[in-house]
Amino acid sequence: MKIEIIEGHSSTEVIIKCQQATEDIRKIESLLHGFAKKVSCSKGGVTYLVDIADVMYFESVDKQSFLYTKEDVYELPLRLYQIEEILAEAWFIRSAKAQIINLRMVEALCPDFGGRLEVTMQGGEKLIVSRQYAKLLKERLGIR
Repeated sequence: MKIEIIEGHSSTEVIIKCQQATEDIRKIESLLHGFAKKVSCSKGGVTYLVDIADVMYFESVDKQSFLYTKEDVYELPLRLYQIEEILAEAWFIRSAKAQIINLRMVEALCPDFGGRLEVTMQGGEKLIVSRQYAKLLKERLGIR
């Protein structure tokens, strides 16, 4: 695979040249589209559009969904399963029944009791990954 970056253009364009659009190529396409996504959320009665790349994790508390960035917490009108569907091919993964994390924001992993993992996110926030999702998380991060 050849990768080339040419700087100095007024806009960003990604062209994938391939013999056939395989499953891996489609995944790359989905990931690229994920970078341009924004999520509509609210805080204090004001609606915001937050870049997906800035999201550390999503969490559900008392049937209400929240989006966490390094600086703020926003409310979402969506349920976690809906968020999971939207971000299926992006860098997000379910880490607990009520939590979806951004793998690109993970700084460190530490084993916890009962097969769980403690994940340290950028900014120092610590989250617990349930044992049900720990193996998948390690696989997606390329850790054995």
